[in-house]
Amino acid sequence: MQFTTKHFRSLTLALLMAVTNNLVYAAPATYTEDQFLNQFSGKSKKIVTAKLGNPFKKELSVKPSGASGMLGKMSAQEKTSKPVKVEMWYYKNIVKYDPKRTYKETEITFVNDRVMNIAFFNNR
Repeated sequence: MQFTTKHFRSLTLALLMAVTNNLVYAAPATYTEDQFLNQFSGKSKKIVTAKLGNPFKKELSVKPSGASGMLGKMSAQEKTSKPVKVEMWYYKNIVKYDPKRTYKETEITFVNDRVMNIAFFNNR
């Protein structure tokens, strides 16, 4: 069988439609609260980035210098335990709270590379 321009166009169109459908349905543009919590609770940064992309803002939690001294002496466990890295990532308009409206901002808090807290905000 010899391919003609018509066959080539049809094949190209079919491939384009298949790729487009996979991209459109790979991940929803928005999530309900329950969908989001089930999808991302306890997940790693790698998984969150793969599904949501990069956040519009990141923040690191920093322990103020001398904080342990203010609270008293450090316990033996605090002296020997590994440091805890806390990081917050922020996404806009990805979680719905009703069929027509989304939260303005979603905050995902990571503790040592795992999602430990998720919060939704409209007042920031």
